[in-house]
Amino acid sequence: MQEQTPRTTVRLHRPRRISVFDGQDLKRAMLVGAAWLEEHREAINALNVFPVPDGDTGSNMSATMQAAIRQIKSSEETSAGVIAAKLAHGALLGARGNSGVILSQILRGLAQGLDKKETFIASDLAAALQEASRLAYRAVIKPVEGTILTVVRESAEAAKISADRDDDLVGMMQEVVTTARQSVANTPNLLPLLKQAGVVDAGGQGYCTLLEGIWRYVRGEAVTMAPSPLPTTPLAPATGSTLPGGQVSTINRDTCPPGRVPTTSQVSIPATQTKKGRVTIEEEFGYEVVFLLRGEKLDVERIRQAIIDMGGVSTVVAGDEKMLKVHTHTQTPGKILDYGVSLGSLLDINIENLQEQSLAYAAESEAEHASEAEAASRLPMTHQIAIVAVVAGPGFEKVFRELGVSAIVSGGQTMNPSIEELLTAVNDVPANQVVILPNNGNVILSAGQVPGLTNKEVYIVPTDTMPQGIAALLGFNFNADFSANCKAMTEAAKKIQTVEITTAVRSVHIGNVRVREGDYIGLINGNLAVAGQTMERVIDDTLQRLDIDHYEIVTLYYGEDVTLQQAQETAKRIKGRYSQIEIDVVDGGQPYYAYILSAE
Repeated sequence: MQEQTPRTTVRLHRPRRISVFDGQDLKRAMLVGAAWLEEHREAINALNVFPVPDGDTGSNMSATMQAAIRQIKSSEETSAGVIAAKLAHGALLGARGNSGVILSQILRGLAQGLDKKETFIASDLAAALQEASRLAYRAVIKPVEGTILTVVRESAEAAKISADRDDDLVGMMQEVVTTARQSVANTPNLLPLLKQAGVVDAGGQGYCTLLEGIWRYVRGEAVTMAPSPLPTTPLAPATGSTLPGGQVSTINRDTCPPGRVPTTSQVSIPATQTKKGRVTIEEEFGYEVVFLLRGEKLDVERIRQAIIDMGGVSTVVAGDEKMLKVHTHTQTPGKILDYGVSLGSLLDINIENLQEQSLAYAAESEAEHASEAEAASRLPMTHQIAIVAVVAGPGFEKVFRELGVSAIVSGGQTMNPSIEELLTAVNDVPANQVVILPNNGNVILSAGQVPGLTNKEVYIVPTDTMPQGIAALLGFNFNADFSANCKAMTEAAKKIQTVEITTAVRSVHIGNVRVREGDYIGLINGNLAVAGQTMERVIDDTLQRLDIDHYEIVTLYYGEDVTLQQAQETAKRIKGRYSQIEIDVVDGGQPYYAYILSAE
């Protein structure tokens, strides 16, 4: 959470009754509205239904408004249309989370309604609010009533009725705010989940709060002004190798199962592969060996098993009968390379000392990330495919880099990146075709705005979790074109089941699950499944709800507050209950979630 800044009460003087607004009036009204929204940010956050730590609605909406007003704060422009356009532009680039994106579309509608207007009256604003409602609904693939959308629509309808009565702006805003409050209060009657949780819709309340702030300015009231500086999430470039022709080094995986990742010494406790379905957990050093193998009639399964039999650990062999990518950890890299040479020609050979790599990784600094970003920006533009991924946790970042992503945008739960951060990453990668992996349900809508803001061809694979993003990467085929890869990556992501174990941040009753603040909770593909007072029981019950008996491979990513020993013990206990499962343990380093598991 961001730090609180001192708040100052400021009165923006103006006549109490006004019929016409110019650009400066609109600017001041929005400044007050944004400050009022920031003042109530935490109260809006508290309305979030789900008990998980997430990109809170109040924080995301306030961040979006702060980005919007930064575009107008010092402007002396008197045209209402120009100020509205600046607001909309700032909100779009600064939008965070689903609620922020919807808010940016509301401001975009306002700008379209006030386009080319030096001043506006109540009827103009009413028409602009109607356009704002239309764009807000259009931004969501499946609009749901009982949300911010309902509040926007009903308040816009109230504005039209008021304008038709020839009310002035003060009278119209009073009707708009009154209707918005009533609409928010009614959201639990439209959305059963809200009624069950005993709260109103957070997004609707956020929009209503913004309108209340604007109304305070219109009435000439004093208001607390406290727009806090909002954090940004840094862009960390990937350091993966490139394939022949400059293409990003990701893995084609026709036969390698989705979600299975090559692990590293620092971030993993790999499963030593002996016989099928039999694993032991042990710490690993030696060397990481990665190369491309070009040949004829290459047998993926036979080659993978041969490397495992030679002592290869965390082995991934992916590709087709003419080109494979091989990744393994071994004490004898020469033996693996000799075997590869016997099958064909080797390309892009990379051998890393895992122990040295681990120490170097631990010592990485932000300065190194910055230099990598600068180097990446100097690469020549190509017509190949690049991949941008939103990732939380240093271990997960390392996995995504190893799988060849071109740029990583840090973010996820509680740290939803802005549209501008995603756009910057897309524009900076040296490719004209870009795939975005949002890896979080609250980032998908933000990512969806990027294609309209760049000249590059951008496709969004709608990944809700980081394991889905990893599966999508493993579904990439460097011999296929952009369209085929977009389809393959989307399908690969769907095959992964994700389990998340975290601690409830609020008490709630959802469905048949009653949660108390501080309980451990288990989620399956984002849906609340289990709550309890011991983590071991919650993990067991969640896996049982998942029908884990139907799966063969589980990757256990442990978070920043879990020790290596605890993760090993958890893996052994799961293995003891489900002997048919092969388990990989990986240091994800993710915040908030003790464990994230992928099952296939």
